[in-house]
Amino acid sequence: MHYQQFLGSYLKAQEENKKVVLAGCVPQAQPRQDYLKGLSIIGVQQIDRVVEVVEETIKGHSVRLLGQKKDNGKRLGGAPLDLPKIRKNPLIEIISINTGCLNACTYCKTKHARGNLASYPIDELVDRAKQSFQEGVCEIWLTSEDTGAYGRDNGTNLPTLLWKLVEVIPEGAMLRLGMTNPPYILEHLEEMAKILNHPRVYAFLHIPVQSASDSVLMEMKREYCVADFKRVVDFLKEKVPGITIATDIICGFPGETDQDFQETVKLVEEYKFPSLFINQFYPRPGTPAAKMEQVPAQVKKQRTKDLSRVFHSYNPYDHKIGERQRVLVTEESFDSKFYVAHNRFYEQVLVPKNSSFMGKMVEVDIYESGKHFMKGQPVSDAKVYTPSISKPFAKGEVSGLTKEFRNWLGNHQSPIPNTPAAAPCDSVSSRMAPQMQSLRQDWALRMSVGVALFALLLAFLVKIYN
Repeated sequence: MHYQQFLGSYLKAQEENKKVVLAGCVPQAQPRQDYLKGLSIIGVQQIDRVVEVVEETIKGHSVRLLGQKKDNGKRLGGAPLDLPKIRKNPLIEIISINTGCLNACTYCKTKHARGNLASYPIDELVDRAKQSFQEGVCEIWLTSEDTGAYGRDNGTNLPTLLWKLVEVIPEGAMLRLGMTNPPYILEHLEEMAKILNHPRVYAFLHIPVQSASDSVLMEMKREYCVADFKRVVDFLKEKVPGITIATDIICGFPGETDQDFQETVKLVEEYKFPSLFINQFYPRPGTPAAKMEQVPAQVKKQRTKDLSRVFHSYNPYDHKIGERQRVLVTEESFDSKFYVAHNRFYEQVLVPKNSSFMGKMVEVDIYESGKHFMKGQPVSDAKVYTPSISKPFAKGEVSGLTKEFRNWLGNHQSPIPNTPAAAPCDSVSSRMAPQMQSLRQDWALRMSVGVALFALLLAFLVKIYN
């Protein structure tokens, strides 16, 4: 969702006299904007306090929680990873491995809101992954503003984290890496190639180039040159055969000449990226790029169209017709005609709707391809691979609660169960047990409402920034 869409949704809510709580980067970065006056705001590190903010807002109060959390002066990664939440898709867990970033890109507003890099500890991330698999998840997405920068603030690095996560991924489940900027994986290319070749890790990486002009990259303050980007891509394509490289491009950045743009066109023609996110430059208020001399709107629009035409001039999957692939089925297509699966390279494969396939890995023969997908026919005698994990949660079921507390929520009339001190429990249980013993029924009702609101906010934020 773009800024204008966000603003439109907010204004519509105001017109309908609805209570509004704003969360995420926009209010964090510009809390003094006129349209935010009198509204409740939750900063990017305060999302775990959504329940009390919603309660106060319903009472008619305005609450602003925008502070940064620190431990002995060191900035923490954000809200605890084991907070209760409702997954948009019960089969997919999205884990943020760090917040903030090390860059200072002149066009980016996110840095203003999220600040410098702050990474979550490896053991907390591994625990969250384990818990997810115990709750029936079969696919994990790692996400952040820049996954490649992970650990540079606490003495570790991304490969170290990934090898630890690989140890806990059950057979039949998969791990997908998120976006990484070129500078931060250059020194880890060998290890990254080994990890991306692992059978339980998708051979997929999102590496935004933004422009193929070094002069434009310099104005963006991207801290790499086109040769760096090519070195990363060429190395991974050689060492990880078939790898999918996704990238981003900004058309019409201030100062971009026709020659600069043609360099970008040549890059796309050379690599034929199967996944390409083309963005027309939009000056975000308060950023250095907004103060630069702008490329005329019509020129930006035309360059965006021209690059889109180049992207749609090739079909990346035609040569895969006739292949036999193993795919993991995780969701239903938008038109509800197919199930959506992904192969080893995180390429989208549509398969027939067979309820026994959902959450499973199946073998299919590819018989058709489109610009963004392939279609696969399940092999009649093929084995269906079931991840060695628990039954997935029902849609809307809350993650991160103890079994006893979840059962109690299903029956508000019964008293809150006591959890014996000696009972075996995970980190979530041990944290919540003393609180549960002092809770009352009215608190539980607020909690269930609050968790639902938190899940909606989290899904909204993931949609904007993931």
